[in-house]
Amino acid sequence: MAHASGHASAHTADLLSPENIQLPAFALGFRNIALGIAVVGLGAGAAIGYTESFGTTSAHFWRAYLIAFLFGLTMCLGGLFFVVIQHLVRAGWSVAVRRPAEALAANLRWYWILFIPFAVLWFMGKANVLWLWADMESMRANSQAEYDIVIQKVAFLNPTFFWIRALVYFAIWAGLASFYVGNSVKQDESGDITLTEKMQKWAGPAMILFGLSTTFAAFDWIMSLSPAWFSTMFGVYFFCGCATAGYASMIIITLRLQQLGLLKGIVSSEHRQDLGKLLFAFGMVFWAYIGFSQYMLIWYANIPEETGWFLARQVGGWGLFSFALLFGHFVIPFLGLISKWPKRFPPTLVVAAVWMLCFHYVDLYWLIMPEIPHDLASFDTYAAMADKYSDTPTHFANPVNFVLVFGVIAIVAAQTISTLSRVALVPKRDPRLADSLRFENI
Repeated sequence: MAHASGHASAHTADLLSPENIQLPAFALGFRNIALGIAVVGLGAGAAIGYTESFGTTSAHFWRAYLIAFLFGLTMCLGGLFFVVIQHLVRAGWSVAVRRPAEALAANLRWYWILFIPFAVLWFMGKANVLWLWADMESMRANSQAEYDIVIQKVAFLNPTFFWIRALVYFAIWAGLASFYVGNSVKQDESGDITLTEKMQKWAGPAMILFGLSTTFAAFDWIMSLSPAWFSTMFGVYFFCGCATAGYASMIIITLRLQQLGLLKGIVSSEHRQDLGKLLFAFGMVFWAYIGFSQYMLIWYANIPEETGWFLARQVGGWGLFSFALLFGHFVIPFLGLISKWPKRFPPTLVVAAVWMLCFHYVDLYWLIMPEIPHDLASFDTYAAMADKYSDTPTHFANPVNFVLVFGVIAIVAAQTISTLSRVALVPKRDPRLADSLRFENI
């Protein structure tokens, strides 16, 4: 028994050698490339917005930046969710793949910087190009009916409270990321098991804070773009997006590390299968369930201030866009990933992850870019409204959409690489690491 134990310890020591769990120096070159892409992408986006090239209006530019901002944010929030939920349920299998999620979550400590442009927009007195309720008199001039609804929400939708809430969200996310990532990295050096116990102890309150903050952030930054509209399920829908982006990003990072010859004997096909299950469950099944439930309830209730939001996404080019989202985010990846082997086979799993990230962007674009017509209440029938707005374009091909989102992805990638370069690629002294190394799906 002693011999077997010693052999197992020696094997584990080999797996945890620096050559297997430390990012090589040349990987920092990827970080520098990503930083270059970030500068070019964000700079090009700003130039397009300033010069209004390619027919880019001020409203389109700021919505495109909001989409890019939220795309990167959901990647990081998805990583934080994974970390917290694993501690909450005291999971052992996930230790081997937890560090990429921690590296994503660590970005939440600085991500508030990317929100500063919205503060500048507000300071310039032009916030109503995004959030109509920022200028109630302008809203009143455009639509008295919309004004009459939104004026009842001013206790919540007002600039002071909006910015207080934003500060609270970023403080919660940065605090949770610092607590969990900091203690995990600290344990790499000390091996102190009480750090695991501390993270488990606070996982319940952390999950409550995470859920409330992401829900209200979705209300503030996305739902209030159409301030007369409301959906009590919208926070859960946004959470699905966070989970989708987080799991897809984790898969891409983990498989890239393995492609570089790292994590040998640590991350196996068993871990890949479970990551694939999570992407399948949250990114496809749960997303479709929440999306359908939200649509069905609003359609059945048929309340005008609710149905208008979906009507705006059914006219013109948005009708086809909505069908593309349905098939791209659910039907096609559902059929592609439902079997066991695509989750275990790296090429198919990474294709699924990239695919889901692409359609997560499409989903955010669908949520943010369409505008409800101000004269919606003047139409007697849907057919009349659809006829008037039959030529409504989506402007999806506008270059500003892509340069901004690639710029944000690049800066998140650069900072994630930077974090991984300073720590072990696996929580090497986590007490459940041995369980993770032995993990098998039943």
